[in-house]
Amino acid sequence: MSTTEFAFVTVTPDRLRAKLSAPAPPNTKEAAVHARTWFTSITAAVTLAVLAAGCGVSADDNASGEASSGPVKGLRILVPNSPGSGYDTTARAAAKAMQDAKLTDTIEVFNTAGAGGTVGLQRLVNEKGKDDILMQMGLGVVGAVFTNKSKATLQDTVPIARMVSEAEAIVVPKGSPYTSLEQLVTAWKADPGKVPVGGASNAGGPDHLTPMLLAKAVGVQPKSVNYVAYDGGGELLTAVLGKKVAFAATGIGEVAEQAKSGDVKILAVTSEQPVEGIDAPTLKSKDVDLVFTNWRGIVGPPGLSAEKQQQYNELLTKMHDSSQWKQTLAKQGWTDAFQTGEEFKTFLTSENDRVAGVLRELGLVA
Repeated sequence: MSTTEFAFVTVTPDRLRAKLSAPAPPNTKEAAVHARTWFTSITAAVTLAVLAAGCGVSADDNASGEASSGPVKGLRILVPNSPGSGYDTTARAAAKAMQDAKLTDTIEVFNTAGAGGTVGLQRLVNEKGKDDILMQMGLGVVGAVFTNKSKATLQDTVPIARMVSEAEAIVVPKGSPYTSLEQLVTAWKADPGKVPVGGASNAGGPDHLTPMLLAKAVGVQPKSVNYVAYDGGGELLTAVLGKKVAFAATGIGEVAEQAKSGDVKILAVTSEQPVEGIDAPTLKSKDVDLVFTNWRGIVGPPGLSAEKQQQYNELLTKMHDSSQWKQTLAKQGWTDAFQTGEEFKTFLTSENDRVAGVLRELGLVA
C-alpha cells in the first residue's frame, strides 16, 4: 500500500477512508468541539493528499526532495563547416539522438563555415563565458589552425567529448578509367599534376592529409600532388560526380550511400580492418603501408563554468549510452571513440603535437 508523507503527517488511503466513514459525533457542546476537530482532520487529510499527489512526492521519491534537472534547454551547436559536411552530419545526428532520448529540448544547429573550420573556431572563442553553445569539431580543425595561422586555437576552448572515429575512403566517380587502386596509383605516379584529388578539408585536415600520406607511401612527392579543397562534403561529392577531380579522399560515411547506388566506387579504405558494409579493400591489404583515421568531438567556449562542463559531460555520456546513438553509429558506419573531460583534453593535446609533426614533415608548415 502506498504512503504519502507531507509535513510530518502521514496519510494512507485506509486512514482517509476511515475518517470519511466515521460517524458524526452527537449534538452536544463537547461534541461540537469534536465535530470541528473531526471536520478539520478530514479537511487536512484531503488537502495534504491532494497537495502531495500534485507535487508528485512519495516515499519512493528522492529522499532529499531535490527535483530532477530535466532536459537541457536552449543548447546551440555551432558547425564550423558547410551543410552536408562530416561535422554537419555528426552534429545533426547527435542533436536528434539527444532530443529523441528526451535529454534536451530542441537544439539549434547552425553553420559558420570558412578557412577549414577556423572561422567557426574564432566565433566560438568570441563567445567567451557563454554557457549555451558548443562546437562540433575534429581532426580537420586541428590541422587548419596551423595551416591558416589561426589566432584562435583549440587550446582556447574547453574540451567536452570525443564522439566518433571514421576511416577515409579513396573514391572515384562512376565511369572512371581507374577501377582499382593499382590503376590509380600507376597513373598518379606517372603524372601527379594530371590526376587531381579532391577533399573536403583545407590543408592540414583529414581529407588533405590522407592523399598526402598516401602519396608518400606509394612514391609520389607530396609537394607534386594536385590537391583541390572543397568547403564540405556536399561540395566535394558534387565535384566527384561531375568528374571535376580524378579521385577524392573523404569520410566513408559521406559516400557510403552513393557507393551502394553505384554513383561512385570506393577503391580502398584507410582503416586497419575492412569496414562492415563497404565493398572495398584496406590500403594495407594492397601493400600500401598506411592506416589513417579521422575523429570528431565537441568543445565549449572559453570561460565555461565547471558546473556547465559537468552538465555537458553528463549530457554527452547519456547520449553515448542511449539506444538512439547506438542506432546512429550503426547507420552511419562510425566507430565509437567516446572520451570526456580530462581524457579528451589529453588526447587533443597529443593530436595537436602529432598533426604539427606531420605537417612539418610534409613541408606544409615551418
